[in-house]
Amino acid sequence: MEAEPPLYPVAGAAGPQGDEDRLGVPDGPEAPLDELVGAYPNYNEEEEERRYYRRKRLGVLKNVLAASAGGALTYGVYLGLLQMQLILHYDETYREVKYGNMGLPDIDSKMLMGINVTPIAALLYTPVLIRFFGTKWMMFLAVGIYALFVSTNYWERYYTLVPSAVALGMAIVPLWASMGNYITRMAQKYYEYSHYKERDEQGPQQRPPRGSHAPYLLVFQAIFYSFFHLSFACAQLPMIYFLNHYLYDLNHTLYNVQSCGTNSQGILSGFNKTVLRTLPRSRNLIVVESVLMAVAFLAMLLVLGLCGAAYRPTEEIDLRSVGWGNIFQLPFKHVRDFRLRHLVPFFIYSGFEVLFACTGLALGYGVCSVGLERLAYLLVAYSLGASASSVLGLMGLWLPRTVPLLAGAGLHLLLTLALFFWAPAPRVLQHIWILYVAAALWGVGSALNKTGLSTLLGILYEDKERQDFIFTIYHWWQAVAIFTVYLGSSLPMKAKLSVLLVTLVAAAASYLWMEQKLRRGVVPRQPRIPRPQHKVRGYRYLEEDNSDESDAEGEHGGGGRGDGAEEEAPPAGTRPGPEPAGAGRRPCPYEQALGGDGPEEQ
Repeated sequence: MEAEPPLYPVAGAAGPQGDEDRLGVPDGPEAPLDELVGAYPNYNEEEEERRYYRRKRLGVLKNVLAASAGGALTYGVYLGLLQMQLILHYDETYREVKYGNMGLPDIDSKMLMGINVTPIAALLYTPVLIRFFGTKWMMFLAVGIYALFVSTNYWERYYTLVPSAVALGMAIVPLWASMGNYITRMAQKYYEYSHYKERDEQGPQQRPPRGSHAPYLLVFQAIFYSFFHLSFACAQLPMIYFLNHYLYDLNHTLYNVQSCGTNSQGILSGFNKTVLRTLPRSRNLIVVESVLMAVAFLAMLLVLGLCGAAYRPTEEIDLRSVGWGNIFQLPFKHVRDFRLRHLVPFFIYSGFEVLFACTGLALGYGVCSVGLERLAYLLVAYSLGASASSVLGLMGLWLPRTVPLLAGAGLHLLLTLALFFWAPAPRVLQHIWILYVAAALWGVGSALNKTGLSTLLGILYEDKERQDFIFTIYHWWQAVAIFTVYLGSSLPMKAKLSVLLVTLVAAAASYLWMEQKLRRGVVPRQPRIPRPQHKVRGYRYLEEDNSDESDAEGEHGGGGRGDGAEEEAPPAGTRPGPEPAGAGRRPCPYEQALGGDGPEEQ
C-alpha cells in the first residue's frame, strides 16, 4: 500500500525539487532571513499612515457625538422628570390622596434647595474630582448620579428625594465642566490627527500654533450645543404624551389669575391649586419613570462605551502629579487673569437667561396667559430654535469672534426690552403666536451665547493643563447665577427683567473692554502650573534630564529630585545614575540594567 504524502511539507526536508521551492528560493536552513521576516512587498507606509490617522479622526468624531448625545439624554431626562414631578406634587388632590400628611411641599422645597444650593461649593471639589477620576470617568460618574436621582422617584420619600437631590447638586458643575473640557480636547486631538505630517516635522514636543484648533472647536461646540438644546424638547415628551391628558384647561387653572407678563408677581400668582382632572394611575407613572430610567441608563452606556479618553495615560499622570494642594488652589489663582474677570458677567448672564427662558418666559408669560397644557409646546419652540441656531456659531469661521456673542446679546436685549412693556391678558389665545416667536428667538440668542462662550474659552486657554480649571470657573458662575434666580423667584417680573437687562449690558461692555485690552497687547497674568512631581519609581521617570524638576530647583542648580530627597550630589567625574536601592527594596529594571545594588547583589 502506497503511503500518502504529508499534508504540509516538512521544513528543511528535500522535496521533489531538492532544496528549492517553485520560485527558486532555497528552503530549510539556507533560506534567506529577509524572505521570512521581511516587509510585505506591497506595503505602502504613507497609505497605511493616512488610513491610521483617518481612523483616529473618525474616533474623535465618534467621541464628540457620543458625549453630545449622552449629555442631551441626561439633561432631558432630568428636566422632564423634575417638571412632571413638580406639576403632580403641586396638585392638592394628588398630594392628599397619594401621600396624605407626608408634607410633600416641604420635601419639594428642600429638594429644590439641594439642587440649587449645593453647587455653590463646587469650586472647592470639582477640579480635584476631575483630576482624580479623569475627564471621561468624571462624566460617567456624574451621569450615573443623574440616573440615581431618576431612580429615587420610584419611592418618593424624604430620605430618598432630598439626599439624591443633594448628590445631584454636587454633580452639576463637575458634569458640565468635564463636558466642556472634553469637547475642547477632542478639537485639539482632531487637529493633531489632521496635521500629523507637520507634527512629525516639528517634533512631538513642539506645541502647535496658537489658535490652530479653533475651526474644529467651532464645529464641535456647534454639534454639542445642537444636541444639548434638543434636551429641552426631549424633556417635554412625558408632558405631551402622558401628563397633558390629565390636565384641566386654562379656564379652570387660570380662573383667579389677574395679571401676566410684566405686571405679574412671583411665579403664577393666583394659579389654581388643582390642575389635574383625574389622577394618573400608579402603574402608568411607574411605566413613564421606567422609560426615563432606561434613557438615563442608555446615556451612561454611551459615555462609558463610546467616549474615548480625553488624555493619554502619561498625560493623566502628569495632570495629577502637580500636587493636590495646587489643584485645589489653581481655580482661585486664575482670578489674576483679566480675561476671566472680564468674562464673569457673561458667565452670570449665561445662567440667568436659561432660567428666565424656563421660568420667566415660559411660566410668567406663557402658562399665565395660555394655560399649563401649552407649556410643553412653548419649551419645544425654545428648544428647536436654540438647537437649529447653534449652527450659527460657525459664523466664527469667517467673522471676528466677537460677532456671535454680541449678536446673541443684542437679540436678547431687544427681546428683554419688548417683554418689559408687554403684559398679555390671561385666558386669551390670540397672542399665542407671539409667545412661540419670542420663545424661538430667545433660543436663538441662547445658542449664540453658549456656543460663543465655550468656543472663546477654548481659544483663549489652549493649554491642556488649564482647561478643566477654566470650565470649572465658567460653570460655577453659572451655578451661582441659578442660585440667585432661585432666591429671587418671588420678585416682581419687572425686577427680574431689570436685573437681566443690567447684567446683559454689563456683560457686553466688559467683554468689549477685554477684547480692546487684547488688541492693545496687554499680556494676561496667568498662574504658573507647577511641574509634575512624580512619586512613581520606574524607568518612565528616571531619565538623565530630570523632566520633573521645578523652576526653583533648576535655578538653585541642584538638578534635584522632584520629591525633595536628602541625597548628596554625586562627586565630580562620576557617571550620573539612579540612587542605590536600599537593603529592603528590590531594584527596578532600569537600576538593574545600570548595575544598581539591590539586596541580591550585596
